[in-house]
Amino acid sequence: MPLEEIYMDKYLPIGTVVYLHEGDKTIMIYGRMQSHMETNTVYDYVAYLYPEGNIDHEYTYLFNHDQVREVVFLGYVNDEEKEFLAFIEEDSKRNDET
Repeated sequence: MPLEEIYMDKYLPIGTVVYLHEGDKTIMIYGRMQSHMETNTVYDYVAYLYPEGNIDHEYTYLFNHDQVREVVFLGYVNDEEKEFLAFIEEDSKRNDET
């Protein structure tokens, strides 16, 4: 099974490039479990346009995993990433129970 399929029900790694359901431009994930500064709403991801990168804060996208339509490129995965993924999945389960 390709890594992209394995990660479609988990948090995607930093550097992953995706299309959102409502988008026609690729974006690259650079952070996970991010809070919107004004609403304190927590989102699964924060991303920039790809390949443009960080243009301005107005071109920063907060979104959740269920908004991902397609994974174009899966970011780097090593042992440290796997450990972090296990940590945030466990943290997410704890938060769901409270």
